[in-house]
Amino acid sequence: MIPLITGLKLAAGAILGGVIVYAYVQAFTLPAAREAERQAIRAETLERAIDLYQQRSRTNADVQKMDDAAVCAELGGVFRDGVCG
Repeated sequence: MIPLITGLKLAAGAILGGVIVYAYVQAFTLPAAREAERQAIRAETLERAIDLYQQRSRTNADVQKMDDAAVCAELGGVFRDGVCG
């Protein structure tokens, strides 16, 4: 009967040890990794937003330089008698 109790104690100890390791990983290791990933995603998103803003600024400058006929042609229309159609 003693070997059975010893085996149960070992099994219970192993399970408890696994729970402690799992709790440590969930509490400390994974949140730090997730935060680092979030920061990387934020940096990529910010960089992409800046690129899009700069591209839009260049597009706005190009469109402002165009006359009405050029804007109409760029949009695929035909400019006749002051109307884009």
